[in-house]
Amino acid sequence: MIVNDPETLAELQALYPEYERALVENDVPTLTRMFWASPLAIRLGAGENLYGVDEIEAFRRSRPAVNLARRIVRLEIVSFGKDYGSITLEFERDTPAGIVRGRQSQVWVRLEEGWRIVSAHVSVLPIKP
Repeated sequence: MIVNDPETLAELQALYPEYERALVENDVPTLTRMFWASPLAIRLGAGENLYGVDEIEAFRRSRPAVNLARRIVRLEIVSFGKDYGSITLEFERDTPAGIVRGRQSQVWVRLEEGWRIVSAHVSVLPIKP
């Protein structure tokens, strides 16, 4: 298996900014499209566990579209073969209480319809005043 095949890595590197833009703009159709359209898709969030694309989309639609901007502190993209990759990052978000630091990991798989997130996890650390 080839780790970090340049072509595959470039595809994932090109996709991630689209996801980040959709996230901070609360572009629900784009966020939904980027997840696997399956009841097997998973997103474990800072305060919610979502199973299936329908639950993920419902969460996105009900989430307040405020204070979504964040700074990416570290971004790591690794591909395994031609059809599998992981995107992991650390981020910071300014809030009235201080800086929220968080982590996000995503598993991306190339399916017939293109690259899709099949599993994601988001967690936050204690607020740094």
